[in-house]
Amino acid sequence: MTTTPRIAGLLASLAAAIFAVTFAGIEARAQAVPNYIFDPTWPNPYPNNWKIGGVTGLAVDANDNVWVLNRPNDLTAIELHAEHSPPLALCCVRSPSMIHLDRDGNVIGSFDAPQGHGMDVDSEGFVYIGQDTVRKYDPGTGEVVAEVARTPERENGAPVGLRPPPDRAPGEGGVGAVYRFLPQSRGPGPDAAALAMREEARAAFRETYPPETPMIVGGLEEIRIIEADNEMYVADNYLGGRVLVFDLDTFEFKRGWGAYGKPLADISTDDADHEYTPNGPMPPEFVGHLTLNVSNDGFVYAADRNANRIHVTTKEGEFLDEFVIAPGTGVGGSTGGVAFSPDPEQQFLYISDLTNNRIWFLDRATGELVGEMGNMGENGGQFFGLHMIAVDSEGNIYTGEVFAGERVQRFVPADSPKGRLLQQLAEMD
Repeated sequence: MTTTPRIAGLLASLAAAIFAVTFAGIEARAQAVPNYIFDPTWPNPYPNNWKIGGVTGLAVDANDNVWVLNRPNDLTAIELHAEHSPPLALCCVRSPSMIHLDRDGNVIGSFDAPQGHGMDVDSEGFVYIGQDTVRKYDPGTGEVVAEVARTPERENGAPVGLRPPPDRAPGEGGVGAVYRFLPQSRGPGPDAAALAMREEARAAFRETYPPETPMIVGGLEEIRIIEADNEMYVADNYLGGRVLVFDLDTFEFKRGWGAYGKPLADISTDDADHEYTPNGPMPPEFVGHLTLNVSNDGFVYAADRNANRIHVTTKEGEFLDEFVIAPGTGVGGSTGGVAFSPDPEQQFLYISDLTNNRIWFLDRATGELVGEMGNMGENGGQFFGLHMIAVDSEGNIYTGEVFAGERVQRFVPADSPKGRLLQQLAEMD
């Protein structure tokens, strides 16, 4: 059999990806941990010469189609040569911020909403995007049809409200997604008087908007629509993170809680209570970058990424358990997005890890780590800024990356028809 260089490269990638995925299950203690195969055939090339930015939202709808929220403003000038008139090169142009893909990886819709963080979609196709609050969008027109109330000001003084996108001069990009996370050479910091003024302003803001404020106060990290209860769960990043629940029809506030299920009013406003040292004791409050998801049997899993942990509560906020993953992880933490295995019992939690570039598989009943998948790299099946995770009804895993990744990938169950086919291809000489 003759193999072209392109096919040979594909087969080599598949073989490496299969080893990386299945190796993780060796110490799974005989539990039926699913094995996954990287699918290099998904998605198909984007139309219109699009290049996407970092993925900040990912959701699978009732038809197993995939919604991808990305940050096209992450792109740099070197990625946008085709926007010039005439084009300076064959590639590329900014994509819309919201892209709708079918299960075959084809773009079936899009609109260019202001960028955000966290999103979900309901059974009617309305899209909910976390911006400075939660906004509900008509996917056909890209227009806002409803939004959750938020405070008229921010703790850091930044503006509030929908703002027009920055002036996107053709071919002129920004500094890129990684730049702001790199150490910067800076001059002398603020003097003692300036620091004192800053602390006074922060204390005044927190007095004006105490932890129990029944609206969005900070920025948005995650949104989950639970139509069976006609509710929307929101992770507001104020004070390290607050779980807030709103009525899905009226967007009225219903309830909320903090770490260990404590009432909102009991959340500490002392920053020291929201700090975590790798391998140190668990802090009494959420530390930061809180995401969440809700299981079919009614439990809420809130992942406090910067503290490397997941808190399990009831839908009313009663604390049940704490799962800790890779506690020595610093920088950005280990517990990112939360997804569930597709079986009716949702036996496993799938946790995306931005810092270690892993997917952790946990037994949902015990929190025991039973497997892992992935490593840092730029090849297909690897991750470089693993940020978002979602699972469809057939058990396919979808991932979204930020930093230098800026892509979505799919992993299929090894025992699925597609998985078996990919394994057969990998075994070909």
